[in-house]
Amino acid sequence: MSELIVKDKDIVVPGEILAVGMDFLPAGGAYREGEQIVASQLGLVNISNRLIKLIPLTGKYLPKKGDTVIGKVVTMTFSNWFIDIGCQNEGVMSLRDTSEFIDKGADLSQFYNFGDVVVAKISKVTRGAIDLTMREPGLRKLTPGKLVKVTPSKVPRIIGKEGSMITMIKDKTGCKIIVGQNGVIWIQGTPEAEMLAYQAINLIQEKAHMEGLTDEVSKFLEKAKGG
Repeated sequence: MSELIVKDKDIVVPGEILAVGMDFLPAGGAYREGEQIVASQLGLVNISNRLIKLIPLTGKYLPKKGDTVIGKVVTMTFSNWFIDIGCQNEGVMSLRDTSEFIDKGADLSQFYNFGDVVVAKISKVTRGAIDLTMREPGLRKLTPGKLVKVTPSKVPRIIGKEGSMITMIKDKTGCKIIVGQNGVIWIQGTPEAEMLAYQAINLIQEKAHMEGLTDEVSKFLEKAKGG
């Protein structure tokens, strides 16, 4: 008879038994050992029907095709910009991947200069190379705002189901917010609103494993605004 030992959003350590029996299937961060499904890393339990996987609580960002990322321009050549997105390798954006037409030989710093912060999408990941594009709506150079870094694995919790959590923070603070899947978040509003949004995001990061987090964040924001 199969038995689920843990609950969704439990925090587990390597070697901990998650389930017993063949009715459950291990996914990322878990493996089968005979009749048991065992954790292979420190992580947050995620249960979807019969599938059990772990969301790592720490670790660097692992780039994937289709991810939206926020990064800073660190260098450039005659035809490319190199952008720090928090990986071992920098992202590379070529002339043809920008949102505007740029003549060959143009001064690239007139478009994206050293230190500029951009939101882009990963178009391709190969060994040693991460290609970026800005040829989609919403991808652009970001205007001044507050940059917040979070653990990349906490990003889904910060965004919430169908964007519910981040939409609530936007609505209650009046800030514009863009979340990069590399764990970089851009916030723009009044100084007070930016700080309130930052505090809400930090609260989510600290309590990502808890149930009822949306209500707790909502109450925090209402109390802070009222105070």
